[in-house]
Amino acid sequence: MDKSFYSVEIGDKIFVRIDGKSYKKDCPLPLEDLRYLHVLHKNLRGEILEGELICNVKIAENLLEIFKKLYAANYPIEKMRLIDEYDADDELSMRDNNSSCFNFRYVSYTNRISLHGYGLAVDINPLYNPYIKTVDGKKIIAPDNSADFEDRSKNFPYKIEENDLCCRLFAAQGFLWGGNCWDDEFDYQHFFIEEGVNR
Repeated sequence: MDKSFYSVEIGDKIFVRIDGKSYKKDCPLPLEDLRYLHVLHKNLRGEILEGELICNVKIAENLLEIFKKLYAANYPIEKMRLIDEYDADDELSMRDNNSSCFNFRYVSYTNRISLHGYGLAVDINPLYNPYIKTVDGKKIIAPDNSADFEDRSKNFPYKIEENDLCCRLFAAQGFLWGGNCWDDEFDYQHFFIEEGVNR
C-alpha cells in the first residue's frame, strides 16, 4: 500500500497541468515549496480510487500519514483530483465534491491570500461540508448547491463532524478545523495550518 502514497517535487509534467490555473502568474510561492501527492482513497461504495493533490512541502508528509490512515479505515472521500481539472475554479470543484488543497486565490470577500494559495489548507468532501458566512446581512453558502447540508444536526453521507476520524487525524497532525474556529463563519470542509499568514 505504501508505494501508492508518495510525494514528489513539481516537475515539468505536473507543472504543465497547473501553469496558469492553480499556479497563476502572480503566485508568490516558488514551485520548490510545493509537492505533488499521490494517494489512494475510497468512496461510499468502497471503491478504491487514485487521488492526487498539490500541497506545501511543510505539510506533505503530514497529509500522506492522514490519507493512509483514512484509507485503511475506509473513511469515504468521493473525489480527489487536481483542481486544475476544473480550471482552478473553486466553486466548480466544490460543486463536484472534489477534495483539494493548493490553489492560488484570495479569501472570499477579502484581498488576503487564502491558505489554499500557500498550499496549507485542505478541503475534504466540500459539497457535503459547506462554507457558511453572513456578508452584509446576506447568508453565503459555498458551494452554491450545498444548502441541503447546512443543517449539521441532520445525517447525510460524507458529513464531517468534530469527533469523527477525519477531524481527529488532522488535529493529531496540528491542523485546525474550519467547522469550529470562528464565531462568524463555518467552513466544515476546511482543515488548515496557520504559518503566520492569513487564512
